[in-house]
Amino acid sequence: MVNESLELIKKEIIKIEETLRTLQVSQHPFINQVSEYVLFSGGKRVRPLLCVLSAKALDPDILSSIYEISLLFEYLHVATLLHDDVVDGAEFRRGRKAARNLWGNQATILVGDYLYAKALKMASSLKDPDIMEIITETTLLMSEGEVLQLLHLDDTELTEEDYYEVIYRKTAVLMGCACKVGALFASKNSNFSQSLYHFGLNLGMAFQIIDDLLDYTSTETGKDLGKDFKEGKVTLPVILSLKEADERDKKEILFLLKTKEIDKKDFQRICELLTKYQAFEKTLEKGKEFISKAKEELEKLPPSPYKEALFFMADYLLRRKK
Repeated sequence: MVNESLELIKKEIIKIEETLRTLQVSQHPFINQVSEYVLFSGGKRVRPLLCVLSAKALDPDILSSIYEISLLFEYLHVATLLHDDVVDGAEFRRGRKAARNLWGNQATILVGDYLYAKALKMASSLKDPDIMEIITETTLLMSEGEVLQLLHLDDTELTEEDYYEVIYRKTAVLMGCACKVGALFASKNSNFSQSLYHFGLNLGMAFQIIDDLLDYTSTETGKDLGKDFKEGKVTLPVILSLKEADERDKKEILFLLKTKEIDKKDFQRICELLTKYQAFEKTLEKGKEFISKAKEELEKLPPSPYKEALFFMADYLLRRKK
């Protein structure tokens, strides 16, 4: 069953990629240049894939237009990446120079805005009020997430609940929306669409938690270890450590967080401190809890190979290395 799910996922990703390459983002060459630079920089296509698999889990013979619809979620995702790189002052994205380093902050933000608008235009073309409502609500929450993340930068008093509130908006709502839109396009069964929405939300929460864990633990070549820490982002491993640390270790963790220039030795030291308080194991356990909730939602769906593929994605998320 695992091999079947993997092959099915590969097949769907190929179709998503083919569709993405046939669509022109804009009539303006410059917007295309910047957009395509990020769109084809090695993204995993997780969000459009969730949309397609959710739709096919309810209707395996759904119209091929689902592939084009699914891409609006990639546009929304890439828009946030462009904005994030400007806010973070990022030098690199996925192993390449960040767009802001090639075209400047102003152009990067404006192209991000264009991609937001492009996604909303695609959504409105479906002429389905339920789909339009969930997408507009999602873009609103995502914008709030970007603001919250900025406000919490260097916030060493960030609580676990505050952290979940940020990643709910930053990551989870878009994955939940991708699943729900796929479900709504395939079927008007509100129970199934809600189950898939909550599946996506919980998957998104776990996805971001694991992403934040990999900032410290990834062994993949090319992974920019400690990027979030160097930028002063307080994520779950740090939050969990600060809750348990004695006064001396807590002061050292906070000192390192506030240090502007982090070298390899500093990063090794913070990893030692986080390891001392089992932060990495505890963070992984939190991710597993959200995956468990996601799987509970999938159990409510009728049996199908696409449902099994969604299960596979949930399991893979916990094993990923980058």
